[in-house]
Amino acid sequence: MKPRITMIGTGYVGLVSGTCFAEMGMDVTCVDIDAEKIRKLTEENIIPIYEPGLDELVARNQKAGRLHFTTDLSTCVPNSDAVFIAVGTPQDEDGSADMQYVLQAAEDIAKNLSGYTVIVNKSTVPVGTGQRVEDRIKSVNPQAEFDVCSNPEFLREGAAIGDFMKPDRIVVGCPNEKSAQVMKAIYKPQTDEGYSLLITNRESSELIKYAANAFLATKITFINEIANLCEKVGADVMSVSEGIGLDTRIGSKFLQPGPGYGGSCFPKDTNALAFQGQEFDAPQTIVEKTIEANENIKKRLAEKVAQALGGSIQGKKVAVLGLAFKADTDDMRDAPALTILPELEKLGATLVAYDPEAHEQAQWRMPNLALASSKEEALEGADIAVILTEWQEFKTMDVQAVAEQTSSKTIVDLRNLFNPADMADLGVQYISIGR
Repeated sequence: MKPRITMIGTGYVGLVSGTCFAEMGMDVTCVDIDAEKIRKLTEENIIPIYEPGLDELVARNQKAGRLHFTTDLSTCVPNSDAVFIAVGTPQDEDGSADMQYVLQAAEDIAKNLSGYTVIVNKSTVPVGTGQRVEDRIKSVNPQAEFDVCSNPEFLREGAAIGDFMKPDRIVVGCPNEKSAQVMKAIYKPQTDEGYSLLITNRESSELIKYAANAFLATKITFINEIANLCEKVGADVMSVSEGIGLDTRIGSKFLQPGPGYGGSCFPKDTNALAFQGQEFDAPQTIVEKTIEANENIKKRLAEKVAQALGGSIQGKKVAVLGLAFKADTDDMRDAPALTILPELEKLGATLVAYDPEAHEQAQWRMPNLALASSKEEALEGADIAVILTEWQEFKTMDVQAVAEQTSSKTIVDLRNLFNPADMADLGVQYISIGR
């Protein structure tokens, strides 16, 4: 019999993970305190996030009777083999992870436990959280039979379903063999297909998530700093990236220059790892410098736009193409746009922006930003166009026509989507990164 699962939280991680477990044939109940969100998921199949393919997957598994949604933990936790905690861990003011939602979930679970249950931290949490959750459950329900495991997620927004169903690796931190057997049963459909399951102690599992994201963030920041040097010495960062990426010890992934890293994971996780380094007197100096350098990169790119218009954009209209931190998501958490656009406004620019999916996010994050319903509308009367997000719509657009719509015939491409030689042949004033 396949394990029965409760997933607490229907945000990005919880909804994707719960739905994918259901797709693997398990009986899954997703729980959230937001009654309206649950109603929309249940009655209208309205997905609260943008993730390609997720709406079809949710609909199919609800129809098959494998995926359920509720606001009431008491209807599912007592009958579950495993209860996953997938609630938010936002960054606190000091850079640490705010654990209030995780610990509240632990209390709520404790009140509803019946029989042996594995509690799984799916949220991104600092080292030691497994013990804190265990202690909190014991304090609320001393008689409870349970173990707490760590199971970090490695989902890329825009590709989350594929990442879950065909993972590079599955990492699980377990305190004993009994809980490990439950986790092995949950992931058996994937290990049967040859996907790797790494079982560690809890502390190692918790640290793997932070270490992985910090390393990738450092890699992104490294190539962005190399791009700046390339511009100074006449090198091409794309050639440099290819040249070092061919080294199998380095690899080509995350060596694409751009406007700095953003999103829900890298900024929060690098800050949390740096905080933990200070907390345990093991400073993560490389990570600390990565955080600093990433912010400087964003500010430098705002100046790059001004330089494209002779050094001043005072009174100039800038058409901004893209707001989400990356393509195929509406996520604007710590997006480069949130730093670069205010810097452009400080320099005196008037901004009009277009993004295929992120307008709702932009409206409350940047309430004074003018939003256009299409790239054509954003370009009306613009002096210059700036590409901030690598949406397919921008990759395939008529670059010459876009440039012609601006008074300066100039495009600043902060994603290096096009070949500079091709742009020169078209007569486009084209400025990219590190070339």
